[in-house]
Amino acid sequence: MKNLKVAKILNEIADLLELKDVEFKPRAYRKAAISVKSLSKDIEEVKEEGKLKELPGIGENIAKKIEELINTGSLKYYEDLKKEFPIDFESLLAVEGLGPKTIKILYKKLSIKNLDDLERAAKKHKIRELGGLGKKTEEKILANIKFARKKKERNLLGYIIPISENLRNELKKSKFVDKVEITGSIRRKKETIRDIDLLVITKKPEKIMDFFTNYDGVIRVVTKGKSKSTVKLKEDIQSDLRVIERKSFGAALMYFTGSKEFNVEMRSVAIKKGLKLNEYGLFKDGKQKVGKTEEEIFQRLGMTYIEPELRENGGEIEAALEGKIPKLIGYNELKGDLQMHSKWSDGSHTIEEMAKAAKGLGHDYIAITDHTDTLRIAKGMDEKTIRKQMKEIEEVDERIEGLTVLKGVEVNIDSEGKLDIKDKVLKNLDVVVASIHSGFRQGKEKLTKRIISAMDNENVDIIAHPTGRKIQERAGYDLDFEKVFEKSIETNTFLEINSYPNRLDLNDINVKRALEFGCKLVINTDSHSIEHLRYLNLGIATARRGWATKDNIINALPIKKLLKLLS
Repeated sequence: MKNLKVAKILNEIADLLELKDVEFKPRAYRKAAISVKSLSKDIEEVKEEGKLKELPGIGENIAKKIEELINTGSLKYYEDLKKEFPIDFESLLAVEGLGPKTIKILYKKLSIKNLDDLERAAKKHKIRELGGLGKKTEEKILANIKFARKKKERNLLGYIIPISENLRNELKKSKFVDKVEITGSIRRKKETIRDIDLLVITKKPEKIMDFFTNYDGVIRVVTKGKSKSTVKLKEDIQSDLRVIERKSFGAALMYFTGSKEFNVEMRSVAIKKGLKLNEYGLFKDGKQKVGKTEEEIFQRLGMTYIEPELRENGGEIEAALEGKIPKLIGYNELKGDLQMHSKWSDGSHTIEEMAKAAKGLGHDYIAITDHTDTLRIAKGMDEKTIRKQMKEIEEVDERIEGLTVLKGVEVNIDSEGKLDIKDKVLKNLDVVVASIHSGFRQGKEKLTKRIISAMDNENVDIIAHPTGRKIQERAGYDLDFEKVFEKSIETNTFLEINSYPNRLDLNDINVKRALEFGCKLVINTDSHSIEHLRYLNLGIATARRGWATKDNIINALPIKKLLKLLS
């Protein structure tokens, strides 16, 4: 029983409890689901260590339910709830605009249980007849059903990486493996992933296929052969393993990493040079010239090496032929994290616990940026509470050597672009992060004005998760990015790449656009738990996909230069 499956069931329990109009409990189950999903190790290990109740948001009652899930593979409480409401929640909630309350109405009034039922009802115009929904809601639902069907097939990068790396590491332990690599969309760090692809070099293909298909995490063997096997993992994810000859490993790694568009263009480059490129190597007159490594293929084609994150046929091939590929920011080049939350608002750990965890990860500095007044759902702080918190931050900063703890807040931008904390308080903070948490349906012009108004405030340093999107949950709101980028430069306000797995906002496309304008960016985790701090690499991956270098990212600076820039 793996983390994603446990978290999924906890979330579905929350959905079912909301259908029953139960108060408070749904929020508790969602918080527990976040804790489980964010774990850097297997939930089964935590259970064996007797530490379930030490996880944020998990008390005795939920801990017992998790134990039952792990021990038996099922949960009676969950099964009983499902009998009351036999609904495919996962599919219906994937439709943007549908929440538990609307799903409840659709089920009770129209007996809608799944996407097929929903589509039939929408096409027959039955939804618009229900009170409180109407024609526009029906049209939106119908338009989003296709998107919902598609996104059900994909998983968030941040949740797939640990699973794929664990599988790779298990394969590495086999005495039959000489080399193994993860390929496909995971290697390119795309924000959503369909399945896990691995390549292996081995002298004993039958042995390694036996090892792979009998791996503890496999629930079903789809196909098994000498050169390729496909399995379904416990997390309901498909994984393919291919055996590759050493002389062709680099060519295969390039081919199976993709993207498809990149591969097509690379073959065209080879043809223009009188060569043939495929997954077996680079050939001249039927004879392989190179193929062991990707580097030698690029070199033979007269190109500088293209990092996997850039391989989308978005200008990187032309840049590589001209020797103009930038040196992308490295995964070890950030010095700190400038957005995280503690128990002072909706975080799960104390300031000191967050600080010690960050130091353990090698950070030189962090900023504590708890939510402010008007965001009640996140226990937002008023001005008096902020002043109290500032004193605690100073005390923690003094106690922990080798780490600078900066005083900050995440202020809310209201519907008119005003901040919910007065300037006289904000000016005494080291870092002020501003963000929109409501009013997402306002038009492009209004939303852009709200962002720009906040940037005009001299105390605001960072605009967090600038488009408000949540991957597979809601699309980002529409902004006039040209105006936002220009204002960013004019006011020295930095746009965030939010590293949280379901945000990655700015996305890679907007990162590249921002850099073309000359903007400076910041990569933050938006952590609400010490487990979330490790998500920083997801933000770095997004920055790399947007062609960002170390010089483009302000928290790659040492603390003295950062503070000078912020001031």
